[in-house]
Amino acid sequence: MEIVNVNLKNYSYPIYISNGILSDIGLYLRNHLRSGRAIIITDSNVSNIYLQNAEDALSKDGFVVSHLVIKAGEESKNLYTVKRLLEECFDFGLLRDSAVIALGGGVVGDIAGLVAALYMRGIDFIQIPTTLLAQVDSSVGGKVGVNLDEGKNIVGSFYQPKAVFIDTSVLKTLNKREVLGGISEIIKYGIIKDESLLNFFETNLEKILNLDDDMMRYLIKRSCEIKSDVVSKDEKENNIRAILNYGHTIGHALESITRYKKYIHGEAVAIGMYYAGKIALNRKYIDESYLLRIKNLLISCGLPVDYGNIDKYEIVKCIKHDKKNREGKMKFVLPIGYGNAEVFDVLEDEILNVLK
Repeated sequence: MEIVNVNLKNYSYPIYISNGILSDIGLYLRNHLRSGRAIIITDSNVSNIYLQNAEDALSKDGFVVSHLVIKAGEESKNLYTVKRLLEECFDFGLLRDSAVIALGGGVVGDIAGLVAALYMRGIDFIQIPTTLLAQVDSSVGGKVGVNLDEGKNIVGSFYQPKAVFIDTSVLKTLNKREVLGGISEIIKYGIIKDESLLNFFETNLEKILNLDDDMMRYLIKRSCEIKSDVVSKDEKENNIRAILNYGHTIGHALESITRYKKYIHGEAVAIGMYYAGKIALNRKYIDESYLLRIKNLLISCGLPVDYGNIDKYEIVKCIKHDKKNREGKMKFVLPIGYGNAEVFDVLEDEILNVLK
């Protein structure tokens, strides 16, 4: 088993990474929760595969557990869903020392985390991510929230889990598209913090795409190490944590414009990383060979770098509402060399110039 610690003083927590940890989840949770009453929030896809296993594992260790199932997909990520879940938590009898357990991908984790943060002003929260993207990104760092029609993650909070449990065996049940969406976020870490990750991909691409367990454990652990290091230095994104949003500015705009139906999150981020790289190239922060390397790696992994026929002015309009913006200035994370990135003010004309 691999363990990565997120160091946040009173809110520190471990990330456990192992093959098959879900079957013993109750044993581990005893060390992190205040009581034996918990509710699992999952979605209509995951519930058919892992819910019974999780409930059995909790019950055998004495937990009183129930579950709530939401419709799978980004369309569930709204305030109506949160309201319904809060009411059902009350009906089940959750108290201040009870827990909410997120069993699913990023959407489930974001919704369940917000429910945990709001219910009785905050109860214990556990993350059990079942997608690669959630394992390397959204389950770590405490960002929870839901969307408004006007934009992604507009309503939310910073609310850290008590622990994160990553079972690498669940990756075998993911469809290829979901796997590639997670790989997109891992590539992001290589661009912003660790060039050796890019080298690792280029050297071991076939094994990675075939979900070799050793390869995936390494990539998941390294991604969690990078994110936990950044989060430990800047929990609430006042400065350095913003670099984790590389690719997300255009990515979130594409998701919002297409109502979350055309792209999954990792695909939108891949497109955003490429176009942010084009802005960096125009500013001479990187050279053409590095941008081509990023583009070729994304394409080799089966990820898109083209956003189709979406109006570029609509993209810029959406970017103007991005949460990273300050005092009316549009903020972009741009690569500034191998394994390094920073946040910059970017002009509207610069964005339009790189878009088609």
